[in-house]
Amino acid sequence: MNQEGTPKATEQPPFRRLNSQDSLDEMSMEDYWTELENIKKSSENRQAQEVVVVKVPDEGELEEEWLKEAGLSNLFGESTEDPQESMVFLSTLTRTQAAAVQRRVETVSQTLRKKNKQYHIPDVRDIFAQQAEPKEKAPDGSEVLPLRTNENKEQEKDDQASCVLVGDKQLILPVPEDVPPSVTDINLEVSFAEQAISQKDSAKDKMQRNRGNDASLPSFRLPKDKTGTTKVGDLAPQDMKKVCYLALIELTALYEVLGVELKQQKAVKIKTRDSGLFGVPLTILLEQDQRRVPGTRTPLIFQKLVSRIEEGGLETEGLLRIPGAAIRIKNLCQELEAKFYEGTFNWETVKQHDAASLLKLFIRELPQPLLSVEYLKAFQAVQNLPTKKQQLQALNLLVILLPEANRDTLKALLEFLQRVIDKKEQNKMTVMNVAMVMAPNLFMCHTLGLKSGEQREFVMAAGTANIMHLLIKYQKLLWTIPKFIVNQVRKQNAESHKKDKKPMKKLLKKMAYDREKYEKQEKNTNDADVPQGVIRVQAPHLSKVSMAIQLTEELKASDVLARFLSQESGVAHTLKKGEVFLYEIGGNIGERCLDEDAYMQDLHQLNPNAEWVIKSKPA
Repeated sequence: MNQEGTPKATEQPPFRRLNSQDSLDEMSMEDYWTELENIKKSSENRQAQEVVVVKVPDEGELEEEWLKEAGLSNLFGESTEDPQESMVFLSTLTRTQAAAVQRRVETVSQTLRKKNKQYHIPDVRDIFAQQAEPKEKAPDGSEVLPLRTNENKEQEKDDQASCVLVGDKQLILPVPEDVPPSVTDINLEVSFAEQAISQKDSAKDKMQRNRGNDASLPSFRLPKDKTGTTKVGDLAPQDMKKVCYLALIELTALYEVLGVELKQQKAVKIKTRDSGLFGVPLTILLEQDQRRVPGTRTPLIFQKLVSRIEEGGLETEGLLRIPGAAIRIKNLCQELEAKFYEGTFNWETVKQHDAASLLKLFIRELPQPLLSVEYLKAFQAVQNLPTKKQQLQALNLLVILLPEANRDTLKALLEFLQRVIDKKEQNKMTVMNVAMVMAPNLFMCHTLGLKSGEQREFVMAAGTANIMHLLIKYQKLLWTIPKFIVNQVRKQNAESHKKDKKPMKKLLKKMAYDREKYEKQEKNTNDADVPQGVIRVQAPHLSKVSMAIQLTEELKASDVLARFLSQESGVAHTLKKGEVFLYEIGGNIGERCLDEDAYMQDLHQLNPNAEWVIKSKPA
């Protein structure tokens, strides 16, 4: 079907251009307005849905909720958790993180006093006073040097952007892809907020000098870390929970350092369907799908729609941009609801553009947005951060904070969008085009009842399209857990062990039965004294269940795996790289799946009490 109802240029909000990019706004924003018009038309043929009621918090409630989300609810007397754990947690925070916590504790304290609540609230300044030493320390005791890297030299490249003015507000639009990108290293070893403080003044000067210049988005990369990169999904649930606490505190600190307001929202009332496909919460969809396909991490209807689009060939011109017929989409939805789980739906009747429209409809009609009610505004606020590097850092933290179902589905969506963009020469869908088309589907959540004037709508369009552009372009970096957060988790675990001498009672309690079995069988032979510079690696599912390995400066996790797999025979011989992984277990970490490029000697020095186990990742 051809595009219909494209808004006229005269209907779009006026704006002033700050640079010489003559056709950027008209050409790229046109896709956004067209998609918005298509959404309006399709919604006319859909039944009205319940609107999420977003509660406006009373004084102090926002801060109280924030402390709960950060795992610090026991600071105001509403938790049965050991307060000593919070003291350990607070002692590992950076200066900017501590300041963010302190401001909220003081606000809650004042509010509770006004309400005459007799909670005992510790003065966290006593805890933070222990952090007077400005230098951060890594878990191995080494000092983290102040930030002085090539990032400052690359800042000019990072800050250049195409700008427009809407009223008195400056917006940054996505930039063309034909300009050779610069390369900027992302520092994951130092707190993002601490980096922002050291770069804030110089960044302001450079922003003023660079306004009016054209540049492409920088090509960010992660420098090689000898202890390996940690991805979302690599850590045990207990440690991932701590990562989320720290990510929220760090995100808040980063926004505050940069003068950007960060307010969480919370849905307090929503009536949703408890079965079906469209308009069903992700968690309920996954529950019903996992009964059919155990271990699935994204909804089956989402997977099938993506598959159907790809079956038609990603070279199709206008893919994702050209809509299917509204009436046909409505009928297909009804038929899918009735026949999808029965397996009787005829997918041959679904045209490629129809499948793309259904995929966007599925995302749009989630009762709560894919980017979550709690953090949707925080995602939108990313556009207000001064530099692309800081926007990327904020998105990294926000991805970590998303509920697991939302995060997994977002990842699958971004990977699919990248596959579409990879065929841009044939389908004419560049990353800019795809960002413009997908932005309203992710950010204009109908269930939140968002209404706005033309000027605000243009602000929303340019800002959210820019964020969508960043999500797509940098998706391979966004699922990385910053090293400084992993180090804080290590420090918390180490400090907890000092205060609680009982051995890893919680962190190792849920280890699999097979590990307990081989420990009993191999205890006498494997627990013998291991020579210095040698580690013992366990592999309960392989033919060689244990091996002593000499550490060298060059030995990597991939080398250890290769030694075990080279000795396999029979069924186990079919195991391939990527099916089993080397894990670091215990010591100052619960459980961590190792990057294949991690150097074992450096890891052993970082966590000398760890055990090393080869196994597959849990489903």
